[in-house]
Amino acid sequence: MQGHTTGRDVRELAHAAQVRELTAAGVLQDPHWRAAFSAVPRHVFVPYFWTGRGAGHERLWGEDPDPERRARWLRGVYTDTPLATRLRDGELLSSSSQPSLMAKMLESLDVRDGDDVLEIGTGTGYNAALLCHRLGDEHVTTVDLDDEITESARAHLAKLGYRPTVVTGDGARGCPSRAPFDRILVTCTLPLIPPAWLGQCRPGARILAPLSTGLIALTVRDADFAEGRFLHTPAYFVPLRGATAAEPPSAAAQEALPYELVENERFQFMLILSGGALHPREGLDLWRREGRPGRERFGVTVTPQGQWSWLDDPQGPYVWPLGEAASV
Repeated sequence: MQGHTTGRDVRELAHAAQVRELTAAGVLQDPHWRAAFSAVPRHVFVPYFWTGRGAGHERLWGEDPDPERRARWLRGVYTDTPLATRLRDGELLSSSSQPSLMAKMLESLDVRDGDDVLEIGTGTGYNAALLCHRLGDEHVTTVDLDDEITESARAHLAKLGYRPTVVTGDGARGCPSRAPFDRILVTCTLPLIPPAWLGQCRPGARILAPLSTGLIALTVRDADFAEGRFLHTPAYFVPLRGATAAEPPSAAAQEALPYELVENERFQFMLILSGGALHPREGLDLWRREGRPGRERFGVTVTPQGQWSWLDDPQGPYVWPLGEAASV
């Protein structure tokens, strides 16, 4: 007689189905990361999450006595979407990132065996677990400002036997006691690159961070210089705590624009990245003149004298001061 399907079986099937979907979508091309996603189940790191907005928030929980709500929780966990995991007074403090975006970021991080990685923004611990599976616990350090978040992440990681270095602290300061690093992976949106990170990197290190609504991939030359281009991938994250993410120009400033450009994320990316240096109408003229450039044509330069975003060439005509300093 065939046995009945258990809750554990259902979770394992859902996990395996998501890995197949990510592989079919082409975001798990590296076999090392495919193995990591196969070995690390997301539901362990998201025992509950919140749906809805404002007063309509609803908490879905993996141990809910109602089987229908429990099934909704599992479907949500293994849907390719970000999940709100921690709220305070209605404000989103932490989330579990969209798995396909996580996969793209991890592959773009371009790690090698033996690399030491610093993650800024621990969240649920899911990303740290994937890094531990790929590199080993001793090569992974993850930092978050909130001790409730780091305590919870440690517990999630320990359930699967992972024990990276989990630090409660200001991510803008990095983690000097664990430096130097070969890679820094950031899972919160920045207004600019905290200068402390460069001094904690080995020469040639890579920093991958959300900036504006994109992902900047910087190569660190030394403690005083880093430069790189954006990936083509859009990215939306919770802002780094203590820093204010750049805001899009106001609706009033954009009222002279064609409606489709107010909704065009690539055009809005350029306006946000230019930090208000471009009036929306001026930005539109530039964007059209330069062939409607995508994210990958923009880049960032970091020096002690300042930080700049640019189009095509850091020495070219289109260069703008970047953001405001993060609180440290």
